Parts: sequence; structure tokens; C-alpha cells
Amino acid sequence: MAKRTTPGKLSKETRTRLYATRRTLPLSVQSDVGLRFNVNVYFKDPLVAKNNPGADIDKDFEVPWEPGITHGPTSARFAVVDYDSSSGTLEEPAQWDETANAFLGPKGVDLNTARGRSLAQFRQVSVWATVQHTLDFFEGGRGLGRRIEWGFEGNRLLLVPTAGYGENAYYDRMSKSLQFYWFVADAGRVNTCESSDIVNHEFGHAVLDGLRPYYFESILTETGAFHEFMGDLTALLMAFRNNVFRKKIVEQSKGDLADASLLASLAQQFGEAVTAQPYLRTALNQMKMSDAATANSHTMSQVLTGAVFDVMISLLNIRKARELGRQAANPAYKLASLERLFWYTIDHMQMCAIQPLDFLPPCDVTFRDYALAVLRAEKITNPIDPDGFRKAIFEAFLHREILTEGDRSVLDPTPVFTRPGLAVFHSIDDISASRGSAYRFLDDNRRELLIPPTVDLTVADIARARKLTTEGRQQSDQIVLQYIWKEEISLNGAQFGKFDGERTAMLCGGTIVLDQNGNLIHWSRKPGTEVLGTDDARKNERADGLARRSKFLEDLAKRIKLGMIGDTQFSPLGVLARAIPPYEAGRQDGLLTFGMSPHFNLNHDDDQEVGGRQWQISS
Repeated sequence: MAKRTTPGKLSKETRTRLYATRRTLPLSVQSDVGLRFNVNVYFKDPLVAKNNPGADIDKDFEVPWEPGITHGPTSARFAVVDYDSSSGTLEEPAQWDETANAFLGPKGVDLNTARGRSLAQFRQVSVWATVQHTLDFFEGGRGLGRRIEWGFEGNRLLLVPTAGYGENAYYDRMSKSLQFYWFVADAGRVNTCESSDIVNHEFGHAVLDGLRPYYFESILTETGAFHEFMGDLTALLMAFRNNVFRKKIVEQSKGDLADASLLASLAQQFGEAVTAQPYLRTALNQMKMSDAATANSHTMSQVLTGAVFDVMISLLNIRKARELGRQAANPAYKLASLERLFWYTIDHMQMCAIQPLDFLPPCDVTFRDYALAVLRAEKITNPIDPDGFRKAIFEAFLHREILTEGDRSVLDPTPVFTRPGLAVFHSIDDISASRGSAYRFLDDNRRELLIPPTVDLTVADIARARKLTTEGRQQSDQIVLQYIWKEEISLNGAQFGKFDGERTAMLCGGTIVLDQNGNLIHWSRKPGTEVLGTDDARKNERADGLARRSKFLEDLAKRIKLGMIGDTQFSPLGVLARAIPPYEAGRQDGLLTFGMSPHFNLNHDDDQEVGGRQWQISS
């Protein structure tokens, strides 16, 4: 790697002015002028580093600089608080040196050295740099192309790299934090914050909670599984983005991703220390939806993680087949060609997997919702599809039983965009101006948008996204509008246990995505059960709502029977309570509410029945 110019030669004022134009500058230029700086982190985790000397410390890892960056580390979106609850110790924070453009340890120790990696400050900077880097990807044009808000009030997510002793790591909305624990295994001390997989997995929960906060209020196993999938997806995609590590994977697998077990394995050190398994979960699995019908969230998530990995393999194979006739006999050329095709595939897959998150419904997401969103996003960016990418994506989801043959119509040639049939016209500028303006658009068009006339409608979010295509071209702006309403339901019957006779609510709503010209890009809905009309479209909408209500009550009764629902737990510091239920019950506005706990079972992933014993605690 070429030596960078010394950023200290630029004043902070000059760098700040350059910072305002950073999105227009190549990454190499950003590094040269100090808008990005180097932080050493583990490629995967210390165990992989020990067993794979060529994949140990990433010395080329860079994170974006900000004008307000300071000790901690602290930046606009993150703040590290290194408090160990098991010992009551508050570690000294890493110190920001403006001249060196780096964080330093006590007495100015360089954290990018072997000595520095033994310090608590290395762990502080490592966890901060990992999420800072990942957020930069999510918010960039090849990701969601917009700022991501958190699922709580406030703009800084707290990072606790040494939260206490335990085999654990998790995202906690209530304390606005990511908590990483440490423990002692046969091979020595394990710091979960040093695993990029674990950090990115837990951060994936925080990102999804910010994008779709109502998912935490779902009682459905599949929605909980989607949260786990999002964690695994974030870990996998961010590992793929590392150039040196990706090159090693190509060398190891010879371009056959089905053999790339090093990259597919998640949280290897943690998994071996805790469960005596080579990894916690892996993308290299053959699970289908029928295999996970009675599974919990962690287990079920493997179906979708595996499907996305299948998509990645299919996209690479298509590119390899297309390139076959152009490859020279030179083996070195062939390997270089594989590396190039691998990168194109990874870049494609990252956009294919992340950009459709904006198309998901605001509540009760299913794997099918995600699969259809992926296919829709691919059609928008690649409408002609000469290589057959969409068909390959469809077949991967079909094989995993996430989609059915009845869904194959999504591959039929249809117009990319349509104009929504509305009763009252609103300009895009008016709709996206505020939540109040978005509400008036929805309210004026309730009948056309299949929204019951009397429900109390809430705009969950309104955002404008500017995304790129795989070729780096600007897509049309996307205005993403989420709306929610609650439909009250009576719980009557012994199957609801102590909640018999109470009233709760089923969340309903939709996500409508328009482009800058008012064309309909995507519309996903979760309907209720009210009668909307007698035509086929409205009768079908109610039928879907009745099916949702039946599934809601069925899953709720199952959770109650298994003893998986307890009272809401809360700790202002995010420290684990003694017993944490997989699902929590509370009350709001006179109604019973249910939701997922951020702490899912890990060490006993096969144990569904938790009634009569202390709940497990884990990520």
C-alpha cells in the first residue's frame, strides 16, 4: 500500500472544508488528505488470526474522519463507554490526536502495534472503527443512499466493549447500546468485541431497528428470524468488502464459494469457545422453510442466510460462465480474472441484499417479503437482465421454499414503473416535506391505498434515498414512506393463559416507494381485517388480513404455552437482568403489547420450552 501524505500538514479548518465535498472524492484522495485514517482491526477474530497468519490483522482498514471526532472514541453517531459491570471498572478512553490523525493509548502508545493491541484502548477503537466503517457503507450510494436513524431517541449509539463477564453480546434499544462481554475459555480470554463478525452482527440489529422499529413489536418467529438474518448478513457482507481477505478466499476456494468455509463461518472464536462448534451459524447450509417450521429465530434465520449465499454463488457462476470463453490459458491470469469476477459479484450482492431493505413492510416482515423486494430492486436497476440474474435469484429463493411456483409471475415482462391511481394528487416535494405532509397524502387517498377510513393512521417514517446502480450510475431518487395503524383484538380462551380476556393490537400498514417523478417503485402491505369493499382487490386484501390475524393469534398462543413471554425487563445501563424472556409483555394506551426481547437464546438454541426455569441470556 502506498504511503499516505501526512494529514497533519493540513489544518483542521482546511480538512473540514474538504470534508463537505468528501462524497465527490475517490477513497485514495480522502486518505491522502486525512478524510480517512488507518485503524488496525482483526480480519475476523483472534482465533482466525492465530490459525491463518495471512488473515490476521487488517493493516489497511480505514474509517471516515469527522470534524467532531474526539476521545472515547466519540463521533457523530457513536460513543464508547468502556465500563465493566462485573468489576465496576471504567477504563481510560482512547485519546484522539488531531496532529497524528489517530487514536492513542495511555502515554501516547500507538494502538497499531503489538503492544497497543494488548490494551483496552485497542478494543475501544476496534469496535468503534468497525461500526463506523459499516455505517458508512450502509449510508453510501451502494447501500441505502441516505442517513439511518436509530430505533430510539437520540443520535449516538453507545458502544460498551467490555460490558462484563459472560458469554454474550447484544444490541439493547432501551439503553441505546451495543454490549460486548468477555469470558475465559481453554485458549484464554475471549473479548467478543474483538470479533468483527460479532460486532457487525449486533450492529446489524441496531441498523434494522432504526429502519424498521416496529419489527421489535412482533410476536412472529419469522420476524425475529429476519432480525437474526440481518445480523448475519451484515457480518458476511462486511467481511466480503475487505480486499486482502477476499483475495485469500479466492485462493482458498479457487473461485468456488461453496468451499469458502472460512468466510461463511460466523464468530469462529466465540463459537468454538462457547459451543465447541466451528462457528455459531453458517451460510453454508441446506435448510429449507419446511425444515424450520417449528424452529426458533436463530435456527430459522439460517434458511434466509443460506438462500442469500446461494444467490451469491449463482451470480458468480453466471459471471464465470460468461467469462469462460475469454480466459487465457495462463493460470495467473485465470486467478486474477477470478478475483475480478468475485469483486463484481460481491459488489452486486451487497447492493442486491441491502438496497431492498427500503422496500420492506413496516411490521411483521416475512422471508417472502424480502425475496420479493430483492427481485423488485434487481428489476429496477437491471430491467433488461441479459444475463438472467433475476431468474437465478428467484430459483435460489424457490429452492429454499421461501418463494413458490405461484410467485414466478414476478419474472414476467412488465413495465418497470407505473403511475399510482390516486384520488387526490400530491407532488413528491409536498409528500416528502414532512410527516404531516405525508399523512395528508395518505389520508386523502385512503380508499385507493386500501387504508380503512376510520383507523388512526401514523406515518412511521418518510425518507429520501439516492442510490447507485452496480455500474455506479445514479438511480432515480426514492421517497420511502412507511405508515402504521393498530387493529384491536380480544384474547378469549384458555390458550391465552393469564392474558385471557385482555385486549391487544395487531399492527397493520405498508411501505410505499415513489420516485422523484411520482412513479410507483414498490408497495408492500400488511393489511387488517376491516371490510374495504366488494371488488376483488379489496376482498383479497381483507382475506390476507384475516390470515394475518389467525397467524398472530396462533403464534401468540404458542409463545404463551411454551412460557416464552414475561414482563418487560429494563436496565438503564443495559446490564443483563438475571432472567430475560425471549418475548416481553407490557401495556400501552390500555392495550396489552408484546415484543421481542433483544436477548435471544444461544447456548440452548434447540430448547423451545422455557417455562418453569430461568430464561437463557445471549445475543
